[in-house]
Amino acid sequence: MATKVYIVYYSMYGHVEKLAQEIRKGAASVDGVEAKLWQVPETLQEDVLSKMSAPPKSDAPIITPNELAEADGFVFGFPTRFGMMAAQFKAFLDATGGLWRTQQLAGKPAGIFYSTGSQGGGQETTALTAITQLVHHGMIFVPIGYTFGAGMFEMENVKGGSPYGAGTFAGDGSRQPTELELEQAFHQGKYIAAISKKLKGPAAT
Repeated sequence: MATKVYIVYYSMYGHVEKLAQEIRKGAASVDGVEAKLWQVPETLQEDVLSKMSAPPKSDAPIITPNELAEADGFVFGFPTRFGMMAAQFKAFLDATGGLWRTQQLAGKPAGIFYSTGSQGGGQETTALTAITQLVHHGMIFVPIGYTFGAGMFEMENVKGGSPYGAGTFAGDGSRQPTELELEQAFHQGKYIAAISKKLKGPAAT
């Protein structure tokens, strides 16, 4: 039985979604792992999104809280809002009370990735403040540490991400994830998928 890794994200302008796509590729590259992309529900009305110049959502399916219970591992992604996860993702997690009550997510590994507007805009605090959500569910936080190797020490070019997880900088919105940031995202997906498979045990093929 395949190990299921769900990449669950919220993306308003597409930066987080591009990282999510690479994370899915990385997770799917692990033998015996089934990786799937999911979006959380949007909480803003269409007219508000239009005024914010937000592009149309992708065709990735919208996840419901109960569907989280199907997965063996997760990678959660979101843009930052004042150093914390966007309200849309928080609203989704707030709806997981039923899973919390039965501890259906306890013991399952989860990683975090993110996008910020600037270099001081929350590349670490966004992930750090999100860990509380995992703790209450009894989940196992899986940071990438420095397993990405030399890419973690890039100094010549601007690069998002940290030991907490993959990341990118959106700037004014025109900046897109760089090749190195996408490589880090792929690595994160592969890394967490391998750990999810290991934790699930020998029954996973």
